[in-house]
Amino acid sequence: MKSSSTNMAGSTPLQKRELEDDNENSSSMRTAETMLRLLPMGLCVVALVIMLKNQQTNDYGSITYSDLGTFRYLVHANGICAGYSLLSAIVAVVPRPITMSRAWTFFLLDQILTYAILAAGAVSTEVVYLAYKGDTAVTWSESCGPFGSFCHKATASVSITFIVSLCYAGLSLLSSYRLFSKYDAPVGSYNNNKGGIEIANY
Repeated sequence: MKSSSTNMAGSTPLQKRELEDDNENSSSMRTAETMLRLLPMGLCVVALVIMLKNQQTNDYGSITYSDLGTFRYLVHANGICAGYSLLSAIVAVVPRPITMSRAWTFFLLDQILTYAILAAGAVSTEVVYLAYKGDTAVTWSESCGPFGSFCHKATASVSITFIVSLCYAGLSLLSSYRLFSKYDAPVGSYNNNKGGIEIANY
Protein backbone atom coordinates (compact mmCIF):
# COMPACT_ATOMS: atom_id res chain seq x y z
CA MET A 1 0.00 0.00 0.00
CA LYS A 2 2.81 2.37 0.88
CA SER A 3 4.59 1.52 -2.35
CA SER A 4 1.42 2.17 -4.32
CA SER A 5 0.85 5.47 -2.59
CA THR A 6 4.46 6.45 -3.19
CA ASN A 7 4.15 5.66 -6.92
CA MET A 8 0.94 7.66 -7.21
CA ALA A 9 2.47 10.56 -5.35
CA GLY A 10 5.55 10.42 -7.56
CA SER A 11 3.54 10.33 -10.79
CA THR A 12 1.18 13.14 -9.91
CA PRO A 13 3.50 16.01 -10.97
CA LEU A 14 4.14 14.26 -14.30
CA GLN A 15 0.44 13.78 -14.86
CA LYS A 16 -0.18 17.41 -14.07
CA ARG A 17 2.54 18.49 -16.48
CA GLU A 18 1.11 16.28 -19.24
CA LEU A 19 -2.36 17.67 -18.56
CA GLU A 20 -1.04 21.22 -18.73
CA ASP A 21 0.75 20.46 -22.00
CA ASP A 22 -2.42 18.93 -23.46
CA ASN A 23 -4.45 21.95 -22.39
CA GLU A 24 -1.89 24.31 -23.90
CA ASN A 25 -1.80 22.39 -27.18
CA SER A 26 -5.58 22.26 -27.25
CA SER A 27 -5.79 26.00 -26.63
CA SER A 28 -3.29 26.71 -29.43
CA MET A 29 -5.17 24.44 -31.82
CA ARG A 30 -8.47 26.06 -30.89
CA THR A 31 -7.04 29.54 -31.51
CA ALA A 32 -5.59 28.51 -34.88
CA GLU A 33 -8.87 26.94 -35.95
CA THR A 34 -10.83 30.01 -34.88
CA MET A 35 -8.59 32.30 -36.91
CA LEU A 36 -8.81 29.96 -39.90
CA ARG A 37 -12.60 30.11 -39.69
CA LEU A 38 -12.70 33.90 -39.32
CA LEU A 39 -10.41 34.51 -42.30
CA PRO A 40 -12.84 33.24 -44.98
CA MET A 41 -15.64 35.22 -43.33
CA GLY A 42 -13.82 38.48 -44.05
CA LEU A 43 -12.94 37.38 -47.59
CA CYS A 44 -16.54 36.32 -48.26
CA VAL A 45 -17.82 39.70 -47.15
CA VAL A 46 -15.34 41.49 -49.43
CA ALA A 47 -16.27 39.32 -52.44
CA LEU A 48 -19.95 39.77 -51.61
CA VAL A 49 -19.77 43.57 -51.39
CA ILE A 50 -17.75 43.88 -54.60
CA MET A 51 -20.28 41.84 -56.54
CA LEU A 52 -23.31 43.55 -54.98
CA LYS A 53 -21.98 46.94 -56.09
CA ASN A 54 -21.01 45.67 -59.52
CA GLN A 55 -23.04 47.55 -62.12
CA GLN A 56 -22.25 49.76 -65.05
CA THR A 57 -24.25 52.02 -67.35
CA ASN A 58 -23.00 53.60 -70.58
CA ASP A 59 -24.10 54.33 -74.15
CA TYR A 60 -24.29 50.61 -74.88
CA GLY A 61 -26.79 49.99 -72.09
CA SER A 62 -26.60 48.91 -68.48
CA ILE A 63 -25.61 45.73 -66.71
CA THR A 64 -25.67 44.58 -63.11
CA TYR A 65 -24.67 41.38 -61.33
CA SER A 66 -28.34 40.41 -60.84
CA ASP A 67 -28.72 40.09 -64.61
CA LEU A 68 -26.68 36.89 -64.45
CA GLY A 69 -27.87 33.93 -62.41
CA THR A 70 -24.29 32.73 -61.93
CA PHE A 71 -23.30 35.91 -60.15
CA ARG A 72 -26.44 35.77 -58.01
CA TYR A 73 -25.39 32.29 -56.93
CA LEU A 74 -21.91 33.62 -56.14
CA VAL A 75 -23.41 36.29 -53.91
CA HIS A 76 -25.63 33.82 -52.08
CA ALA A 77 -22.79 31.32 -51.65
CA ASN A 78 -20.47 33.96 -50.19
CA GLY A 79 -23.22 35.18 -47.86
CA ILE A 80 -23.92 31.68 -46.56
CA CYS A 81 -20.22 30.94 -46.12
CA ALA A 82 -19.68 34.21 -44.24
CA GLY A 83 -22.51 33.40 -41.84
CA TYR A 84 -21.32 29.83 -41.34
CA SER A 85 -17.73 30.97 -40.77
CA LEU A 86 -18.84 33.33 -38.02
CA LEU A 87 -21.04 30.76 -36.28
CA SER A 88 -18.48 27.97 -36.54
CA ALA A 89 -15.75 30.26 -35.20
CA ILE A 90 -17.91 31.08 -32.17
CA VAL A 91 -18.50 27.37 -31.54
CA ALA A 92 -14.83 26.50 -32.09
CA VAL A 93 -13.52 29.12 -29.66
CA VAL A 94 -15.58 27.71 -26.77
CA PRO A 95 -13.36 25.37 -24.71
CA ARG A 96 -15.34 22.16 -24.68
CA PRO A 97 -14.53 18.51 -25.49
CA ILE A 98 -14.85 17.55 -29.13
CA THR A 99 -17.54 14.86 -29.12
CA MET A 100 -18.20 12.48 -31.99
CA SER A 101 -21.42 14.27 -32.96
CA ARG A 102 -19.66 17.64 -32.96
CA ALA A 103 -16.81 16.27 -35.07
CA TRP A 104 -19.26 14.80 -37.59
CA THR A 105 -21.22 18.06 -37.75
CA PHE A 106 -18.12 20.14 -38.50
CA PHE A 107 -16.92 17.56 -41.02
CA LEU A 108 -20.17 17.46 -42.99
CA LEU A 109 -20.80 21.22 -42.97
CA ASP A 110 -17.19 22.02 -43.91
CA GLN A 111 -17.41 19.59 -46.83
CA ILE A 112 -20.73 21.00 -48.06
CA LEU A 113 -19.58 24.62 -47.85
CA THR A 114 -16.27 23.81 -49.53
CA TYR A 115 -17.99 22.32 -52.57
CA ALA A 116 -20.63 25.06 -52.64
CA ILE A 117 -18.11 27.93 -52.70
CA LEU A 118 -15.84 26.06 -55.12
CA ALA A 119 -18.76 25.52 -57.50
CA ALA A 120 -19.67 29.21 -57.28
CA GLY A 121 -16.14 30.22 -58.19
CA ALA A 122 -15.90 27.68 -61.01
CA VAL A 123 -19.13 28.60 -62.82
CA SER A 124 -18.46 32.32 -62.34
CA THR A 125 -15.01 31.88 -63.85
CA GLU A 126 -16.59 30.40 -66.96
CA VAL A 127 -18.93 33.37 -67.30
CA VAL A 128 -16.09 35.86 -66.83
CA TYR A 129 -13.99 34.01 -69.41
CA LEU A 130 -16.83 34.13 -71.96
CA ALA A 131 -17.33 37.83 -71.22
CA TYR A 132 -13.68 38.48 -72.02
CA LYS A 133 -13.18 36.04 -74.92
CA GLY A 134 -16.67 35.36 -76.24
CA ASP A 135 -17.65 32.13 -78.02
CA THR A 136 -17.73 32.19 -81.81
CA ALA A 137 -19.34 28.73 -81.92
CA VAL A 138 -22.56 30.15 -80.50
CA THR A 139 -22.04 33.66 -81.91
CA TRP A 140 -21.49 35.07 -78.41
CA SER A 141 -19.24 38.10 -78.78
CA GLU A 142 -17.05 39.40 -75.97
CA SER A 143 -18.68 42.08 -73.87
CA CYS A 144 -15.89 43.33 -71.64
CA GLY A 145 -14.91 45.98 -74.19
CA PRO A 146 -17.85 48.29 -73.50
CA PHE A 147 -18.30 47.02 -69.93
CA GLY A 148 -14.70 46.83 -68.75
CA SER A 149 -15.36 48.10 -65.25
CA PHE A 150 -18.05 45.49 -64.68
CA CYS A 151 -15.73 42.70 -65.82
CA HIS A 152 -12.85 43.89 -63.64
CA LYS A 153 -15.01 43.90 -60.51
CA ALA A 154 -16.45 40.50 -61.38
CA THR A 155 -12.94 39.12 -61.83
CA ALA A 156 -11.88 40.51 -58.46
CA SER A 157 -14.88 38.97 -56.71
CA VAL A 158 -14.32 35.58 -58.34
CA SER A 159 -10.62 35.63 -57.47
CA ILE A 160 -11.38 36.29 -53.80
CA THR A 161 -13.94 33.50 -53.89
CA PHE A 162 -11.24 31.05 -54.97
CA ILE A 163 -9.09 32.17 -52.03
CA VAL A 164 -12.07 31.38 -49.81
CA SER A 165 -12.21 27.94 -51.43
CA LEU A 166 -8.61 27.32 -50.40
CA CYS A 167 -9.42 28.33 -46.82
CA TYR A 168 -12.35 25.94 -46.74
CA ALA A 169 -10.22 23.17 -48.21
CA GLY A 170 -7.88 23.63 -45.24
CA LEU A 171 -10.83 23.57 -42.84
CA SER A 172 -12.10 20.39 -44.47
CA LEU A 173 -8.74 18.71 -43.93
CA LEU A 174 -8.71 19.84 -40.30
CA SER A 175 -12.22 18.63 -39.57
CA SER A 176 -11.50 15.35 -41.39
CA TYR A 177 -8.42 14.78 -39.25
CA ARG A 178 -10.30 15.52 -36.04
CA LEU A 179 -13.12 13.18 -36.97
CA PHE A 180 -11.20 10.16 -38.23
CA SER A 181 -8.52 10.41 -35.54
CA LYS A 182 -11.25 9.44 -33.09
CA TYR A 183 -11.54 6.02 -34.70
CA ASP A 184 -9.11 3.24 -33.84
CA ALA A 185 -7.26 1.63 -36.72
CA PRO A 186 -8.40 -1.95 -37.45
CA VAL A 187 -5.10 -3.51 -36.45
CA GLY A 188 -4.83 -7.10 -35.24
CA SER A 189 -2.09 -9.62 -34.55
CA TYR A 190 -1.32 -12.55 -36.79
CA ASN A 191 -0.91 -15.60 -34.57
CA ASN A 192 1.75 -17.31 -36.63
CA ASN A 193 3.83 -14.19 -37.08
CA LYS A 194 7.19 -15.01 -35.52
CA GLY A 195 8.58 -11.53 -35.95
CA GLY A 196 5.79 -9.99 -33.91
CA ILE A 197 4.80 -7.57 -36.69
CA GLU A 198 1.16 -6.49 -36.49
CA ILE A 199 -0.89 -6.98 -39.66
CA ALA A 200 -4.10 -5.13 -40.38
CA ASN A 201 -7.22 -7.22 -40.70
CA TYR A 202 -9.65 -6.05 -43.37
